[in-house]
Amino acid sequence: MDLFDFNDNEERAKPLAERMRANTLKEFVGQSHIVAEGSLLRRAISLDRLGSCIFWGPPGCGKTTLANIVASQTNGEFIKLNAVNAGVADVKKAVDKARDNLKLFNKRTYLMLDECHRFNKTQSDSLLPAIEQGTIIFIGSTTENPYASMTPAIVSRCRVFEFKHLTTEDVKGALLRALSDKRKGLGGYKTQVAQDAVDHIAETAGGDLRTAYNALELAVLTTPPQADGTIVVTLSDAEQSIQRKALSYNEDLYYDILSAFCKSLRGSDANAALYYAMRLIEGGCDPILVIRRLIAHSAEDVGMADPNALLMATAALTAYQNMGYPEGLIPLSEAIVYVCEAEKSNSVVNAMHEAKRDANVMRDDNIPPYLKDNSYGDKEAKAQSARYKYPHNYGGWVKQQYLPDSLKDKVYYNPSDHGYEKTVKEIRKKKGIE
Repeated sequence: MDLFDFNDNEERAKPLAERMRANTLKEFVGQSHIVAEGSLLRRAISLDRLGSCIFWGPPGCGKTTLANIVASQTNGEFIKLNAVNAGVADVKKAVDKARDNLKLFNKRTYLMLDECHRFNKTQSDSLLPAIEQGTIIFIGSTTENPYASMTPAIVSRCRVFEFKHLTTEDVKGALLRALSDKRKGLGGYKTQVAQDAVDHIAETAGGDLRTAYNALELAVLTTPPQADGTIVVTLSDAEQSIQRKALSYNEDLYYDILSAFCKSLRGSDANAALYYAMRLIEGGCDPILVIRRLIAHSAEDVGMADPNALLMATAALTAYQNMGYPEGLIPLSEAIVYVCEAEKSNSVVNAMHEAKRDANVMRDDNIPPYLKDNSYGDKEAKAQSARYKYPHNYGGWVKQQYLPDSLKDKVYYNPSDHGYEKTVKEIRKKKGIE
């Protein structure tokens, strides 16, 4: 290879994840639900007709890569900003340039904004008119739910595409390509990477391709070559490079142990639940996965019989995130014991399923008029709003209809006779709620 081929030295200084970044839709890894052949997004990119949109998903799943592919395939100007360090002045400069491009050259301008959830209202408002008028095509990239973390005015003017974690097979295929690619990957090295090492990195990367690439590159670059120059990467090397040991059980046994853990929580057997939790963790399972199941069951199987169970479980998550392993296992164990010993009720989850079913089947949005937001309504709307009975004027509770007419007599939540729900039942009885 020529010394100056495609700025070779500068290119090789980049991390593997950056060098292997896809340049075309054909090279793009995963997200078939939004970029499959014939999909709306793929057609829009191919025809250079992409409108303002937001790419939302976990780290390392391809959001920035896809935005770069858009940039490479468009005939327009492409401006990239990061919401962490970009201010109103940067946005104004980009919008002015976009306006000139449109007016003088009839050329569209794409504004790619990484970490777009970090934009505050003032920054977002400075961008809104340009999106609204089509002066710029906005492409936001975020790991946070845009519906909750971004200005609604921006979100409502964009098409939101949700990216998913990459599958293990997606990641594995990308790693194998990186090992064989002599131009951008690790193919220039004389490597012999064990299949179980590749499998382990792919399985433990959590769908984050960047993490997988980093781990593979670290394993290859830090493993001393043998006498013949071959770099042999073993499972042990892979475990060290990604800082997670391989599971000491197969996939079937993993799910069996996880199922036993969940059923022990529901069955109030603290001894069994503790054993299965530690078997999972000591066998190589990420403790965060165990805590997630604990949180779910604290609401599903304990629920309102003891609301403190959910607090204990979420506190265990916070404690583990701050303390790490092994100290974080102590508050986790305490929370497991608490959830097991707490009184049980599935009334909440039953209520959720029933309400969800009606929300999908009935879909009655005829909200009683006195419950609507009539702040800016007409005279009739304000008169209806006046019919609302403010509960605090009646001692904290007053009988009035809240559900739509078609569901007005529907009861979703039926408290049991267990734990705190017994108290809830008594409170409801005093109010005349049966």
